[in-house]
Amino acid sequence: MSTNLTLALAAMGGVVIAAVVAHGAWQARRASPKKPESTDARAEHREPVMGDASHADAQDTVPGEPPNFEDPDGRIAPGLDEGAAALGSAVAGRSLRRRVLPRVDALIDVVVPLTLESPLSGEAVLSHLPGSRRAGSKPFFIEGLNTDDGEWESPAPGQRYSELQAGLQLANRSGALNEIEYSEFVQKLLDFSEAVGAMADFPDMLDVAARARELDAFAGDHDAQMVLQLRARSTAWSVGYVVQQASHHGFVPGVLPGRLVLPSDEDDAPPVLTLNFDPQAALSDDPNQAALRELTLGFDVAQTDAAKAPFAAWQSSALGLARDLDAGVVDDRGQPLTLEGFAFIDGELVRLHEALQSRDLAAGSAAARRLFS
Repeated sequence: MSTNLTLALAAMGGVVIAAVVAHGAWQARRASPKKPESTDARAEHREPVMGDASHADAQDTVPGEPPNFEDPDGRIAPGLDEGAAALGSAVAGRSLRRRVLPRVDALIDVVVPLTLESPLSGEAVLSHLPGSRRAGSKPFFIEGLNTDDGEWESPAPGQRYSELQAGLQLANRSGALNEIEYSEFVQKLLDFSEAVGAMADFPDMLDVAARARELDAFAGDHDAQMVLQLRARSTAWSVGYVVQQASHHGFVPGVLPGRLVLPSDEDDAPPVLTLNFDPQAALSDDPNQAALRELTLGFDVAQTDAAKAPFAAWQSSALGLARDLDAGVVDDRGQPLTLEGFAFIDGELVRLHEALQSRDLAAGSAAARRLFS
């Protein structure tokens, strides 16, 4: 009898031990971050950079399954499936266009005419350009009036110029042009003018400073970046898993660690959207073991052309990624972002675009990108 009892207790003990081991293994699997189907988490960085058109061949698709995202009343977001599909088609079929390089713009620059006694060659202008075309935190540009076509352009070899002009940016995200920066610009331009035999006509410093402050105040009141967060509901994600799921929505790995981008169809333009996560996880020895529980999805309003529908892309990508990653969507204060919340943001964004357009600083324009940089 005692032998049978001993055997029974031993058997029960074995069962308990096996159950404990199995439970531990299950908990370990549950605690480990989700991994991609492929074991290679170190995808090649493919964010477009200036002069690089390699992203034209990216495979950008958006799944056709409607995102399972409800507002507090239990309604499913209408039309997001169609919008996502249209966005995917537009990105997948894009052809790159060369951006117009920054040039002197009286809207955001103080313009200084440089009168020449006789036309100058492009080589002569280039050989005397200041080594640094910045005054403090503000860039400046020097252009020439081409004697052949009568167009203002950046000096180039083999061309001749009948006039020159310089433009110093009045404001950027570093603040308004100040007197010290303007003085530095004046000195650099005086040295350049003397070297090429030009006469510079400088605007009054006080007038320039007043213009700079007014433009900076406007920019400060109309600068916005749309940002939301995706937070894991249960299991964390590995870097490779995030990259893999984001690629289904058109994102490609960025130049910087911890950054994925939805590239623009315009060559050298900023990305439409950025998806960011902990850069230390991207740089870890094994990104598949680094656990991520939070991602940040956003776009820079002034830098992004409204015609590219960045808000629609932002909302559609957020909901699609939330579905695929099993994540919650929250605002920058950590509050759930509902359909009503998205609708409110969209309305505010329309008013912001109208305000920028009223100053001829349409979002995504060359002047807006320079001012909001």
